[in-house]
Amino acid sequence: MSRGGQPKNRENGPERKCIATGDTQPKYGLVRFVTGPDGTIVPDVLGKLPGRGMWVSADRSAIEKASKKGAFARAVKQQVTVPDGLADEVEKQLARRVVDLISLARKSGDAVAGYEKVKDWLSKEVAEVLIQAADGSGRGKSKLSTPHYGSYIGWLSQEELGLAFGRQTVIHGALATGGLTKRVVEEAQRLKGVREIAAAGAAQKGKTAR
Repeated sequence: MSRGGQPKNRENGPERKCIATGDTQPKYGLVRFVTGPDGTIVPDVLGKLPGRGMWVSADRSAIEKASKKGAFARAVKQQVTVPDGLADEVEKQLARRVVDLISLARKSGDAVAGYEKVKDWLSKEVAEVLIQAADGSGRGKSKLSTPHYGSYIGWLSQEELGLAFGRQTVIHGALATGGLTKRVVEEAQRLKGVREIAAAGAAQKGKTAR
């Protein structure tokens, strides 16, 4: 929301209103939906599909509320079909988006994986973001700390991180300052809102993506 009377189109980007909750926030905190040719509601995670956009907070409960309470139909003023498991589909697409972005960061040299490499980046203050698999060993993860003034992402699985880094599984990863890092953190935060987790990795004190 606009704070202190600041204009909405500030450095955080344009804001949109959630059709389920009525809250207004920057676009990166919401998920865009459009109506397909057959009247079916389609998630537009990348925000590029044609048609009038409908915005819902990147939160599972908000998406489910919009699905069950007729918010999509009211927004477009027509009958629509809301597919079953819409929130699950959004989660799937967001997870793929985060994995793809981390993969791009890796290819540009802005991301590393593996305990020793991550530890090295943290000690040299190269890392801005610490990434750890939600299903990794808590004891092992506790040996690494989130960078000062940095961010933590802990709600991807070992397999998802493996896809991002071109391996079978990955538990520890890190992102450097700049490049795609800001976008990874934003997309990971959207995923966190939609993903049903009580993950040990995401529960570490003070280690949430910002």
